[in-house]
Amino acid sequence: MQPEILRVELALADERATDTLAAAVAPHIRRGFVLFLSGDLGAGKTTFARAVLRALGHTGRVQSPTFTLVQSYNLSNFDLYHFDFYRFSSPEEWREAGFDEHLGDDAAAIVEWPELGAAGLPAPDVWLRLSPDEDAGAGEHARVATLSGATEWGRQCLIGVCDAVSIGLLAGVSLRGASLEPPSP
Repeated sequence: MQPEILRVELALADERATDTLAAAVAPHIRRGFVLFLSGDLGAGKTTFARAVLRALGHTGRVQSPTFTLVQSYNLSNFDLYHFDFYRFSSPEEWREAGFDEHLGDDAAAIVEWPELGAAGLPAPDVWLRLSPDEDAGAGEHARVATLSGATEWGRQCLIGVCDAVSIGLLAGVSLRGASLEPPSP
């Protein structure tokens, strides 16, 4: 039987709230951690990745890997690879490019557009889906962040985020719902 999956839905008031959420996720990222980022164009995936890198102590430039496909960052405790599969036309392109060597025990990874890598990608610790918040009214940068975690690291990350939200540590972030449920049959 698969482990239980924690799912959290958060309302992000603006871009600053997206940065705040990224800063809360960042301390949970370590060697071997895989974070998937999904959402339409302009949803805030690269903004989230930049904020994670800043929270992890990266002080240099953070470029979008849309055209280079991958950017690597040497952090103090591990390397982090930031992938963007948006330009892929085949689910096997990430493996053909040799990126499978960068997903594993020695480095952490952030993968934008993981759907285009299909089932060949390793399971993420956390999968974050960003979408516009239709209930937020005129807030141009208001988003809904849906996070799910299927590994122990991922669940601990989401529990930490929920705890931080519940005691008011994440400005502009509010909890819409959280559940610990067995997988659907």
